[in-house]
Amino acid sequence: MDFKEKIRVVLDFPEKGIRFKDITTLLKDGTSFHNAVDSLAAAFKNQQIDIVVGPEARGFAVGAPVAYALGAGFVPVRKPGKLPAETIQQHYSLEYGQTSLEIHKDSLIPGQNVLIVDDLLATGGTTQATIALVEKLGGKVKGLAFMIELTYLQGRNNLPGYKIVSLVQY
Repeated sequence: MDFKEKIRVVLDFPEKGIRFKDITTLLKDGTSFHNAVDSLAAAFKNQQIDIVVGPEARGFAVGAPVAYALGAGFVPVRKPGKLPAETIQQHYSLEYGQTSLEIHKDSLIPGQNVLIVDDLLATGGTTQATIALVEKLGGKVKGLAFMIELTYLQGRNNLPGYKIVSLVQY
């Protein structure tokens, strides 16, 4: 299936010069969404994934159904102050500053096999922070799965040693 034809490109969002890749048009098409989830899950079906971790917010929309397809649990990674129980935090750099992500301290059992799923791989910063959180809790990252990869930003180069699957490349 050509998933690229189901992704809308929005010009000048969130700022002038950006060509935003909008997966909501893929998500609303039941057949395309189903096939995308199945394709991502199939790439890791033999990896004995225990937990899928998805960073907010689109990582929830993609990661939770991939977890379901794999028969795995799902763990959200959120911005600071959004999770109700005790968390650990990871700071990381953006183009114009710093931000952080958090995960519940009790969300993983050391040694669990983890798949990190998000909608988009750009520079890899969010994914690097998510990997750091998983590894701090003793999880073993078995792979990284994305609907979209912006190859011109070379985020894959910032994630050496991990199996990376992306459905669509720009």
